[in-house]
Amino acid sequence: MDPVITSVLVPTLCVGGCGLASAVALGIADKFLSVPEDPRVQAVLAALPGANCGGCGFAGCADYASAIVLHGAEASLCAPAGSAGAAAIAQVMGQAPGAAAERKVALVLCCGDETEAVRRAHYNGITDCAAAHATAGGDKACAYGCLGYGSCARVCPVNAVRVEKGIAAIDKEACIACGKCVKVCPRKLVKLVPASAQIHVLCSSKDKGPAVKKVCGTGCIGCHMCAKKAGDAIVMDGSLAVVDYAKELKDTEIIAKCPGHCIRKA
Repeated sequence: MDPVITSVLVPTLCVGGCGLASAVALGIADKFLSVPEDPRVQAVLAALPGANCGGCGFAGCADYASAIVLHGAEASLCAPAGSAGAAAIAQVMGQAPGAAAERKVALVLCCGDETEAVRRAHYNGITDCAAAHATAGGDKACAYGCLGYGSCARVCPVNAVRVEKGIAAIDKEACIACGKCVKVCPRKLVKLVPASAQIHVLCSSKDKGPAVKKVCGTGCIGCHMCAKKAGDAIVMDGSLAVVDYAKELKDTEIIAKCPGHCIRKA
């Protein structure tokens, strides 16, 4: 046989033979060594929305489904699935459905948009809130206000966050309460609140009234008026009024009477 052909044919046959042997070995291993998946994993996965948002604390819906079936994770950790999803999972697992969890939505606790809030500088860096915040504390004069560079919008898996007039706003109908926007905000302005709540104090400034007025036209000035009128539904955290969402708050009169114009219905 021609030496040139031999030098090509022999290595080719060797490599091909090794590949064939490996394929046979893998086929045998797959048949005799594989661990069958619990069929409930796929049934639980079908009850999840497939958003893979990570809000449940697991890597994705498949990981969460495996954790429920194999490790006894709670069935109600998926906010997008809601009470209907939790009930469907409980049925798959042969459990009694737990109490329906109240739906929550993300809320930006700031209303100082570009028409109201003072900018003390012009930021010309990476379009990212954390980067802007790390640059001398950000360009917004209020050290507590929304920077408006859209980090929360970019991490939202359902596009429920938008930036309007230099401030983030959340579509509560589209929000799935995954919590990604909460984690990414460097100023911790985004909170998960009950979807049924309608009256909010959209300010996070801990400064006293005179300092707030210098930097924003819609900030809490710590007048205590709302706290007195709303009873224990609004409490004071220093100079900042804070809604206690565990209490009922329906008196819309406090909206019109707020001198800082930061109590709003949403």
